[in-house]
Amino acid sequence: MNKVIEELGLIGIVPVIALDDAKDAEPLAKALIEGGLPCAEVTFRTAAAEESIKIMSSKFPEMIVGAGTVLTTEQADRAVAAGAKFIVSPGLNPKVVKHCLDKGYPIVPGTSNPSDVEVAIELGLDVVKFFPAEAAGGLNMIKSMAAPYTQMKFMPTGGINASNLKSYLDFGKIVCCGGSWMVKKDLIAAGDFEAIKKLTREAVDTMLGFEIRHVGINMPDADSAYALADQFEAMFGFAKKDGNSSIFTGTAFEIMKKMGRGTHGHIAIGTNYMERAIYHLEKRGFKLDHDSAVVKEGVLKAIYFEGEYAGYGIHLARK
Repeated sequence: MNKVIEELGLIGIVPVIALDDAKDAEPLAKALIEGGLPCAEVTFRTAAAEESIKIMSSKFPEMIVGAGTVLTTEQADRAVAAGAKFIVSPGLNPKVVKHCLDKGYPIVPGTSNPSDVEVAIELGLDVVKFFPAEAAGGLNMIKSMAAPYTQMKFMPTGGINASNLKSYLDFGKIVCCGGSWMVKKDLIAAGDFEAIKKLTREAVDTMLGFEIRHVGINMPDADSAYALADQFEAMFGFAKKDGNSSIFTGTAFEIMKKMGRGTHGHIAIGTNYMERAIYHLEKRGFKLDHDSAVVKEGVLKAIYFEGEYAGYGIHLARK
């Protein structure tokens, strides 16, 4: 998979934008970055697309700006010359795909049926757009198509929103989802970029789904741990589950049998997607201790932040 597409997969959501006026490009890009989505697919549906891509990519070089609704080889060349780092098309035009591949442009063409996917495979692609996602059968259609085409991955766009985003991303063959609900045209027209920033942050938070899973309490020895577990069971009816290094009481508390990470203990924060959570948290400026990563059967299960917070270590946990 191309490195640009891999990073889009970590971001998880690609805002799909149609700009009527290039003056909106800079404040919109700033709102998306500050909201947590440093990427955009600027569609070539308007005359302002090319200039908008140029402004976004030059003002914010850290942003992954792509061109969408690319229908011709000439549009692809103009988009890349303006700074686009990837090309997206609504359908699969072999001429456009071959041109982009020959030029080294990452391209994600649209598909909606098995025949399209087979053409994409013949052209050497391993990621395609699925469009229009909901109208073309949604997640069930993608799962049905993914079964025989085991190496192909999908980027669904069309009808994706906050309510169905997670159901799509939970399927392992989906790289990321394109959507426009956080970049509504009426908000852009009104210049309400604070609202766009807020919707963007809500979209990211919905995707990552952070929530407290349990609190770990450090105890000096096993006897003290068992005594505290007995108290919690007597007080709250939290059943004990004994482990090698700790005792869970219900699901809320993990009582350590010796002093563990953190002065007082640790807090486990659950997330829907570990790798995406790490990407977004590090973009927000937080550091994670990659040496602390717990991997089982090739799956990242947990990882600690560096340092302590009010005397507690904090780690992410896969839901």
